[in-house]
Amino acid sequence: MSLPHITLQNFDPTTLQIGDVVCIRIDNFVFNKVAKATLSWTNHVGIIVGFKDHEYWVAESTIPFSKIIPLSKFIARSKEGSFTILRLKKPISHDQKIKIMHAARKKMSILYDTGFNLYSKGQFCSRFVYEIIKEVTGIEVGEVENFRALLRKNPEYGLNFWRIWFLGFIPWKRLTVTPASLFNSDQLDLIYDYRYQETI
Repeated sequence: MSLPHITLQNFDPTTLQIGDVVCIRIDNFVFNKVAKATLSWTNHVGIIVGFKDHEYWVAESTIPFSKIIPLSKFIARSKEGSFTILRLKKPISHDQKIKIMHAARKKMSILYDTGFNLYSKGQFCSRFVYEIIKEVTGIEVGEVENFRALLRKNPEYGLNFWRIWFLGFIPWKRLTVTPASLFNSDQLDLIYDYRYQETI
């Protein structure tokens, strides 16, 4: 049975803050495989970077380029409108919020990295959010791990997916950070949790 459908109209958006992390589930074949391989309901994340025209705005790394879009459009891409919002346990200052805005803008129009390499010239969603928060606050949300450690968590499913994704050659030592690890970070509190059970 599904949980009641809760949308942006059902909660007070004035309680949101710059720096909040928004998790969604993109409902397509590849992104769903990522969610299953990482044992998580979420496969995409963004970060709130401002409020303008009566709307919160989310910065994200996406295909083909990183960009900033309205929160409502970000959530509309999620399966059944499901989303969660997480916030750093340690409060961030006004100056840090401004720095988050600037840090996100500096990462605009960067190509998406389908190799999920933490040290490539490209970007991917969880790295994007991870790096912005770390740069501004010094706090690491999520877990940096290599693919060998990542695949130990779900070897039966994950190995097959990643072998296909990397054309048979999994980069075992490559470091990455996943949406799942951000969602499960002990540095973040869950503020809103509006998910359908079938997306988990």
